[in-house]
Amino acid sequence: MSALPDTAGLRAALLAGKFPDARGRFGPFGGRYVPETLIPALERLERGVREHLASGEFQAELTGQLTTWVGRPTALTHATRLSERWGARVYLKREDLAHTGAHKINNAIGQALLARRLGARRVVAETGAGQHGVASAAACARLGLPCTVYMGAIDMERQAPNVGRMRLLGAEVVPVTSGDRTLRAAIDEALRDWVSDPLGTYYLLGSVVGPHPYPYLVRELQAVIGREARAQLIAATGRLPDALIACVGGGSNSIGAFHAFVPDTAVEIIGVEAGGRGAGLGDNAATIAYGRPGVLHGTYSMLLQDADGQVQETHSVSAGLDYPGVGPEHALLAAVGRVRYETASDAQALAGVRALSECEGILPAIESAHALAAAERWALAHPGGTVLVCLSGRGDKDMPTLQRTLLAAEAP
Repeated sequence: MSALPDTAGLRAALLAGKFPDARGRFGPFGGRYVPETLIPALERLERGVREHLASGEFQAELTGQLTTWVGRPTALTHATRLSERWGARVYLKREDLAHTGAHKINNAIGQALLARRLGARRVVAETGAGQHGVASAAACARLGLPCTVYMGAIDMERQAPNVGRMRLLGAEVVPVTSGDRTLRAAIDEALRDWVSDPLGTYYLLGSVVGPHPYPYLVRELQAVIGREARAQLIAATGRLPDALIACVGGGSNSIGAFHAFVPDTAVEIIGVEAGGRGAGLGDNAATIAYGRPGVLHGTYSMLLQDADGQVQETHSVSAGLDYPGVGPEHALLAAVGRVRYETASDAQALAGVRALSECEGILPAIESAHALAAAERWALAHPGGTVLVCLSGRGDKDMPTLQRTLLAAEAP
């Protein structure tokens, strides 16, 4: 990705915490590109975010839910046997231990509380790997809000356990058979639903994508990950990590982990995208590695598109990273060089699943295992260093995929 004009100025503003600006921009990225029918709903949401998000009353209610229902703070685990294998000190921020099994619940309960304060009668959401759908269904059940979740037909097949969980939690799960039948198509359908009733329906968006104020709102709700991890690691080791690593699809777990560390320029920050089968268009979901700027789902960011500007289908063994865009804040972090973005292939991610499972007795989500693959590379290149990995979710949901891949290869 080429550098932007005035990269130094943008980097200084980023380190000073000045993004997004009043227009919802992260430098040139972000903004609001939606049909006119959605502008009143987005403006209403923006006013609600300004009024409630930082208020003491809202924060007290959110903290209560995070503490007594979600299970925060989540643990920081020193992966001792993995550290011995790789030759560096490996610490895991255990979002897999949060209620419903991933970081998604931090955002879901926060937005559901906001939806109730804004008087919404129902909630719609989209999901890829199913974790945001499960989190949304659980949060809505907790607060008594009807919930409809749109999910691509392909993702429903490879994430069948989560489909069942959503339905048990009382949500209506709507299969999406149009488009690429994955997360991109699910977002399209959720947006269509929202357009039909933009005031009575609240769209609970699951990542740091979409039109302003969603990238900001989701970041603020997920930033608890990095705040906790920073304090926990200092308490455990007396210092900050040498490197911080997280997987990147749309980018919510990674922004949540990165945000508290961005001003700490001595900490190397690495985001890991889905390298899939290779570098060819359609063989991966590595948006920053192979993408170009464009507009998708209401925001200007990096996209995987062909020479004619047509957004392309993606591939990843992990449903949660299988998206052709990325959050606008990630695009800025890459452009100014504060975060380095790498890729991990399907095979490398599956090897990460095996390594953590066998060494530490922790079954990670395949999404999270992309970060583990990059952590292994970093550790082998920095013996004795300290690396903090955001373990964004647990791998129970991935058992159908693991049965077809890792475990099928071992069958007699």
